[in-house]
Amino acid sequence: MADYLHKLRLRRRKRLADQHAQSTGDQRVAVIGLGRFGSSLANELMRRGWDVLGIDIDARLVQKISDSLTHSAVADCTDPEVLRQLGVHEFTSAVVGIGTDIEASILIASNLLEAEVPNLWAKAISRQHGQILERLGVHHVVLPEHEMGERVAHLVTGRMLDFIEFDDDYALVKTVAPDIVTGVPLGQSQVRSKYGITVVGIKRPGEDFTYATAETVVQKGDVIVVTGKTYAVEAFAELS
Repeated sequence: MADYLHKLRLRRRKRLADQHAQSTGDQRVAVIGLGRFGSSLANELMRRGWDVLGIDIDARLVQKISDSLTHSAVADCTDPEVLRQLGVHEFTSAVVGIGTDIEASILIASNLLEAEVPNLWAKAISRQHGQILERLGVHHVVLPEHEMGERVAHLVTGRMLDFIEFDDDYALVKTVAPDIVTGVPLGQSQVRSKYGITVVGIKRPGEDFTYATAETVVQKGDVIVVTGKTYAVEAFAELS
């Protein structure tokens, strides 16, 4: 019975993805490399209703995930002709999820750029690998292990509940509201001028997150989301 229900869920997921692709016409993505990163990404994209083509040179990895995806293929994408036959050049987005084989990652990224895929993402396993991909012209380079390591380090050593840093040295932080912002409207607390941060959201126990305004009065125990320069939000979170 469990297997039967699982198959029903997979068929429903694929049907929803097909319907979504037909209605939008451009929500298609090719995920090349179906290891832990690529398979997790592909499954999440399917959950969000995208049309996903999963590709890997390893038949075992493809077989493992094929029932969950709209389409799948065992193929060597270092060959540009293979990409053409699979129609990847017609997709709006592609992700190179290969990390361990840097040469294959670079060759596949080059092939996708030659095919003029509008949005190309690629996983890098080191800053040097990422720099090479950026020089090739890859639109988005991600370093999952490095970025997750930095994020966890901030959570372990600070008082933050969550931390996301952006490329231009800005960060978004979730933290318990320090006493210096409680009891008065945010516009009067002058946190922007004093601490260089902006409170963008607030959550009270038992309630959903809401947007913060100049009139919002933060109460003791509230969780707030703040943004600003990384050093500024780090210092502000330490006031909690």
